[in-house]
Parts: sequence; C-alpha cells; structure tokens
Amino acid sequence: MCTRKANGLGNIRKRPNGSWEARLSYVDGNGTLKRASVYGKTQREVRAKMKAVRDRVDNGAPATDDKMALAAWMARWRETTLAASDRKEATRWLYASLSRKHIEAGVIGPIPLAKLRPSDVEKLILSLRSAKLADSTIRQIYTVLRLGLDGAVRDGLLARNPATSVQRPGVARKEAAHLDPQRVTQLLVAAETSRYHTALLLIATTGLRRGEALALRWSDTDLDAGVLRVRETVQRIEGKLSTGEVKTDRSRRTIPLSPAIVALLRRHRVAQLEERMRAANQWAETGLVFTTELGSVVEPRNLLRVVEAAARRIGLDGVGAHTLRHSAATAWLEAGVHIKQVSDLLGHSSVAITGDVYGHGSAQSARAAVDALSGALGF
Repeated sequence: MCTRKANGLGNIRKRPNGSWEARLSYVDGNGTLKRASVYGKTQREVRAKMKAVRDRVDNGAPATDDKMALAAWMARWRETTLAASDRKEATRWLYASLSRKHIEAGVIGPIPLAKLRPSDVEKLILSLRSAKLADSTIRQIYTVLRLGLDGAVRDGLLARNPATSVQRPGVARKEAAHLDPQRVTQLLVAAETSRYHTALLLIATTGLRRGEALALRWSDTDLDAGVLRVRETVQRIEGKLSTGEVKTDRSRRTIPLSPAIVALLRRHRVAQLEERMRAANQWAETGLVFTTELGSVVEPRNLLRVVEAAARRIGLDGVGAHTLRHSAATAWLEAGVHIKQVSDLLGHSSVAITGDVYGHGSAQSARAAVDALSGALGF
C-alpha cells in the first residue's frame, strides 16, 4: 500500500513488516536534491513525522540532525571556524583548550548532535561544578559550547542550538580585597629589595593589571608629559609567554603619572641600560620596561611570589599582586574620585563592573559622608 502526495511532499507506504515509512524529497540550501525517510508504527505517526521534517526544511533547517558525535564536531569547529575567526590569538588558544579538555573529553562528548538536548548541557555544567571549577571557567566553557553549536546550526547539522535553551551560568560578583594606604606602604617597603619593586610601585599608584605592567614598553611611556599608554598585556599561548593586545577598547587607555613615579621610572631606565650593557649579546631587546636579567618577558607569577613573600613578612594573608590594583581603586573612590574616572583608569568595560567590584567603603568614609550632608543641611 502506497499513498503519494503531490508537489514533492513525499509518499507513504506500509512496509512488509507492518510498520510505515514516509519518504520525502527536497532541495537543500545549496540547491541539491536530497531525500529523507521517517518510520513509525502507524500511518498517522509517519504523517506527523513527515510534516515535522517538511516544516524543518521550509524553515531552512536540515531535514534531520546529524549523527556526528559532539566531540567530533567540536574538534572540527575549533580547527576551522575558531581558527579562522578574528578573535585574538590568546582567546582562540583558550577556547580550543577548554573545548578539548572539558567538552570533547567531557561527559557529553560522545552524544550525537541529533540526540543532544538542553538537559545534556545542564549535565555538563553540573559535572564542571562537581569538579570544583571556578564559576568564571564554567561560564567560559558554556560559551565555547554554545559557539560551537551555533556553528553546527550554520553548517546545517542541527536545526537549533540546544545550549540556547540553557541559562548561561552565573558568576558570583565578589568585592575585591584591598588594603588601606598604610598597609600598602608597609607591603611595598617589605618588597623593597625585590627586582620587581618598581613594577609593584607602578601598579600600586596607577591601578594597572599585572599583565599590563609587565607588557608596558618604553615606547608607550612619555616621561616628559608624565603619562603612559596601556596597549598590551602579557599572555600565555601553548605554555609560552608573550605580549599581545589587550582584550577590549576600554582597556586601551592613557594613565597620568605622578612626578615621583616619573622620577622612579627614569632611574629604572638608567639601571636597565646598565644591565643591558652587562648582558651584552645575551640581552633580548624587547623594549619592555620590566624584564628579566636578560631582557625577556617577566613571568607574572614572579610578581605574585614577591608580593606573597612581602605580605608574610608583615603578617598579611590572602594578598596578591592584584591586591595593589584593588587598593588603588578603593583609595581613589574613598578620596572622592568620580566612579566613571576610576573605571576609566582601571580599564573596566563598564562603570557597573567598577561599582560591583569596588562597591564597598570604609565605615569612616560613610560617617564622614553622612556628617557632611547633615552639616550642609544645617543639622
């Protein structure tokens, strides 16, 4: 028994084993004639399935989702779409690494694209949380998965992206730990004998990120004008240190320098030139303000070690290089600097981030603000 439909809508037949089959011919987006078959126990069932297939095709989606394993697709995606994207090299490397380690080799890697459901995406998120990964890392992995599946939809392997039905994992916003100016001074004094003392002073007075300070070049400083320009940051790609452009336009910024810091950098420049002469042909000319003994890029963890050692000497715990940046931001806000200006100095992508991260204030500042307003109102 066979029932034909006009205009290429397909035909339905009863198979020898008693089940039903519907065959559909259609032209895909590339103009290629293709066929699809669906099966069911009853004629009504296959009619419904055939209509669903026709609706997919009419909406520009594939007749059926591909059976390729998610892991295989993500590997293809990172080797083609991701590699060809205009994302920064460090970002491409990070996304590829996250895909290999947590998606392709993860709990949902073997699932065929055709069977991937939103609940599977949620299963991945739960497994990452069980592994105690940071919220920000889980969010990045979700982002990579969603981008990869967007590519599968674009290439006609999926009708829709199941990750879009799953809420993006949140990241708990925490106020940054900071030190008051007196403690910052004590910390810097404790680190005074370090090779990287000048770098720490610069971070403490300008709020630079650690990577930005270590990627700073002399060509990006104008000591006569008393300013520096932030253009690059230190990055690690495939285990190797290098410098590269900062991630966002807001991170590209010009920061004024105090006369004391200008004088400090001039002395540092003289000392570096002397060190370069001693190193002779072993010196690697990078143009960086802060370098190793041979002129190469400084490992950012070295600054962390110096700060941690100095903190231990003065009895502080939980202090790192970024604590100096956070302390600068907090000091500016408590001194009455407008939050927009602080956001610009820090290179935040929005004032909202500055408010979330540095939304605290000291009890003394709060009382001073209340007392000042009361006085102005005559109370």
